[in-house]
Amino acid sequence: MMNLLFISYNSAWLLMIGVALVSFIIQFRFRSKFKEYAEMPLMSGLSGKEVAERMLKDNAIYDVQVVSVEGQLTDHYNPETKTVNLSPDVYHSRSVAAAAVAAHECGHAVQHARAYTWLNFRSAMVPVVNVASTLTQWTLMIGIMLLFFTHNAFVLAIGVGALALVTLFSFVTLPVEFDASNRALAWLNNNYNVMQTREEHEQAKDALWWAAMTYVVAALGSLATLVYYASFLFNRRD
Repeated sequence: MMNLLFISYNSAWLLMIGVALVSFIIQFRFRSKFKEYAEMPLMSGLSGKEVAERMLKDNAIYDVQVVSVEGQLTDHYNPETKTVNLSPDVYHSRSVAAAAVAAHECGHAVQHARAYTWLNFRSAMVPVVNVASTLTQWTLMIGIMLLFFTHNAFVLAIGVGALALVTLFSFVTLPVEFDASNRALAWLNNNYNVMQTREEHEQAKDALWWAAMTYVVAALGSLATLVYYASFLFNRRD
């Protein structure tokens, strides 16, 4: 890792561009897939809300509510309020995509109920990461300016340290997201009354895989940004 941080400015810049391009492709592919599967009616005729409620019930979770929130792709589980929050396109829709997303968010509720280690670790990091995110907004650019004009790297070092925490958080998020999808797909596979064909299940699996890839490229993007700013810090004597 330390060797990675010692790469040149130009190499770090090229790394950021490369990750940004991959991220754009993944995001485009994910939205395309979601749109495609959102137009595939679920043979069972269940809405995203109904799918979520069934999965919660099957996992003996009775203290979590399924609610609708504004926006597109704003679906998430809130452990503080114990709510599965679904966007209108998922909450009301009776499509393969809606079922997959609703089950995925309920996967997080199951993680919470089962005290899944990675979710607990991620939740514990949230307060610290919120502070770190705020610090990175002003310490990085100011730090670089101070480094060039005064050769003082203290502020930049704070920014890089804060960004390292944000990057760690993005990587901790990965097992949480993959596990939630695995729980969702396992439940869907065992519930013929929700998804009635193998084709529907494969479509749901494909949709959740591309969704997971957006988290992967986000983590890589955060790492590339960390390497870029760290290159200024560690190469300041070049």
